[in-house]
Amino acid sequence: MMKKAIIIVGPTAVGKTKLSIELAKVLNSEIISADSMQIYRGMDIGTAKVKENEKEGIKHHLIDVIDPDQNFSVNDFQEKAFTIIEHLNKKNIIPIIAGGTGLYINSLAYKLHFQKTKADTGIRKKWNKKAEQYGLSYVYDHLKKIDPDSAKRIDSRNAHRIIRAIEVYESSGRPMSTEYNKELSENDSYDFIMIGLNTDRETLYERINQRVDLMLEEGLIEETQQLIRRYDPNSHGFKAIGYREAIDYLYGKTTKDEMIHLIKRNSRRYAKRQLTWFRRDRRIIWFDLVKDYEHNYKKIENLIK
Repeated sequence: MMKKAIIIVGPTAVGKTKLSIELAKVLNSEIISADSMQIYRGMDIGTAKVKENEKEGIKHHLIDVIDPDQNFSVNDFQEKAFTIIEHLNKKNIIPIIAGGTGLYINSLAYKLHFQKTKADTGIRKKWNKKAEQYGLSYVYDHLKKIDPDSAKRIDSRNAHRIIRAIEVYESSGRPMSTEYNKELSENDSYDFIMIGLNTDRETLYERINQRVDLMLEEGLIEETQQLIRRYDPNSHGFKAIGYREAIDYLYGKTTKDEMIHLIKRNSRRYAKRQLTWFRRDRRIIWFDLVKDYEHNYKKIENLIK
């Protein structure tokens, strides 16, 4: 019998966490987070981590794995997630994978084998120095020349990922995008039930704006202040939406109103990119739990049983 796993995807603020907990209670299951920013310890408010009192006794994996100044690759996620999935399957537990990081999801649902190019500190130092001398845009323009496909996938402000892509190219002689450009082959070792959550754009954007307001009420700025006392403000973890804008505000680069506007705008843009990514996967069955929770939840329950 093929091993089974449930995957829940969708844009930010659409209700993935709530559904994953409800299904975990029904199935007596455990949840694996597929969120590339919830892996960071101490970054709780800005990544909308599930609170202890909201978990309802359900065990969550791959949350609070590393510190904000440490690196965690897609390959790291893939290896750790499959170890947990295998462990749960041996106990006849159906794992629930929930999150909005598309590459994390693809690393499980498809046969992806990532290049394990060792870090080359010499190359990294060279390009970090160029970024300081000429600006990050200069380094990003270089990446566009040697690996345009990776450049399209990487945020032009994400120095760590830009330099890592150049490092892979210079170390191996192959673009990092080589693996991603292969025709995706489904991972047939598992029977993945893929559930997508979405709602209409106006409602989704309203929920995103409300979530940002709640994060600020809960102390996002104060959390960011505490974090940058302990870690370099340029640490990889602080590229997360919410933190990078809060850091700019704390350093006097923007006003508070500008910060709030930017967090909301960048969150909405991220949601749009998430939907573009997930809509390419025809296996995903879509539901709107915002507009009609009861009816669609029953349909999901029937799907997983």
